[in-house]
Amino acid sequence: MHSSALLQMRDICKRYPGVQALSDAALDVRAGEVHVLLGENGAGKSTLMKILSGAVRRDAGDILLDGTAVDIPDPASARRLGISTIYQELSLVPHLTVAENIFLGKAPTRWPGIVDWTAMRRDAARILESLGVSIDPDTPVSTLRLAQQQMVEIARALSDAARILIMDEPTSALSQREVAQLFDTIARLTSSGVAVVYISHRMEEVFRIGQRVTVLRDGCHIATRNIGEVSVPELVRLMADREVSDHYPRRTNRRGEELLRVNGLVAGGLHDVSLVLYRGEVLGIAGLVGAGRTRLARAIIGADPVERGTIAIGGRTIGIDSPARAARERIGFLPEDRKQHGLVLGLSVERNVSMSHLHALSRFGMMDRHAERREAEDAIGKLSIRTPTASQLVLNLSGGNQQKVVLAKWLAAQAEILIFDEPTRGIDVAARHDIYLLINAVVAAGAGVIMISSDLPEVIGMSDRVLVMRGGSITAEFSSESVTDAAVLHAALGVAS
Repeated sequence: MHSSALLQMRDICKRYPGVQALSDAALDVRAGEVHVLLGENGAGKSTLMKILSGAVRRDAGDILLDGTAVDIPDPASARRLGISTIYQELSLVPHLTVAENIFLGKAPTRWPGIVDWTAMRRDAARILESLGVSIDPDTPVSTLRLAQQQMVEIARALSDAARILIMDEPTSALSQREVAQLFDTIARLTSSGVAVVYISHRMEEVFRIGQRVTVLRDGCHIATRNIGEVSVPELVRLMADREVSDHYPRRTNRRGEELLRVNGLVAGGLHDVSLVLYRGEVLGIAGLVGAGRTRLARAIIGADPVERGTIAIGGRTIGIDSPARAARERIGFLPEDRKQHGLVLGLSVERNVSMSHLHALSRFGMMDRHAERREAEDAIGKLSIRTPTASQLVLNLSGGNQQKVVLAKWLAAQAEILIFDEPTRGIDVAARHDIYLLINAVVAAGAGVIMISSDLPEVIGMSDRVLVMRGGSITAEFSSESVTDAAVLHAALGVAS
């Protein structure tokens, strides 16, 4: 790893209407290193990277490459300077081939206007090979797995001769095997001198892949440290300006009566699934990607049709044929993709909170706006949602606060059964702790929670019981006393422990 700074961002400031997003932010990145960027949601990480990638103009401050001041007015300028970004939402064109995506807008030509297809395929194959990836350049991107599509994005960055690669939560939807492959690829890149700016909320990744870490808080540079010189508690303290003493806060609730019983469920890839959820407990569901966890949640709430089996609530067998019926039965669903399926981003906090139970806030067919506002303000206070007002658009909130709004929606609807699908994906450590405390609070109040998560420590740390799914079936059950990472992984993989 080279010691000289490839990139320096100094005194970066950016203000949006009513919000100071960055105040004297700074970042110093060396060639050939993985530099982790940490901070709570809303700390300014995304804004700083948007400025570096040319998507947003800074109000003040300096950007230096190899010691020379540069201006980055747009993304094309960033790419010309060797700065490329791979976002969580990939930007490939599905119906084009791998080679066409890699060289989109810059295809080699035989003469003006005529693409040199042979050269394009050859160059695409060479770049993919340098990444250690075996993908046919003629394959349509729509047929690739997410991890393979990510490799195509990296290949496209390398075709731009990228010197700095920004990776935003690159492992959020990858299996453990795919994560290992991505990390191998990153090691290849840094060994050739490429610098990687790596944004992640997964602390184990920070220590597994990073060489240095920079922490932002409230739009300001707080610290830059060598990874070997910091601990998780210290990083959390730097991010949140407070101690998070117990990462997975334990409860001492007594289990109540049966709330939900699923018996012999068969539906779209699910095979004879049975489970019971009790009042006052967190039931964790673990498993690898594709094991059927989300399909189970969707079948319970009526989003996907059930072929066979029964669902009973409080001992009553119920035919749940739609999410609306599930909501009437006081079942709340916090989906994995909160932005697409859990919220209406263009509406206010108060409107999102009220949408699950509009009938309860209506009189003679007319909405009681005052009641809606009071309810939203009450939720903002109870859940510590960071928003200027109840009328703020949900679009403008951080990920952790958006997740709290989804929870507020179901609490306001008095849901007694809450199904969380990846409740802390894309949420920083401090905001995760807030979500865990909220889960504990609703369970203490008598609700039952089903928590689906790919984060094994989270499932084990928060659950009273853990079910493991594999191939659309439940293959194992563990109590909180007997569960271990190894036991869950063995059950998820279908191998003897």
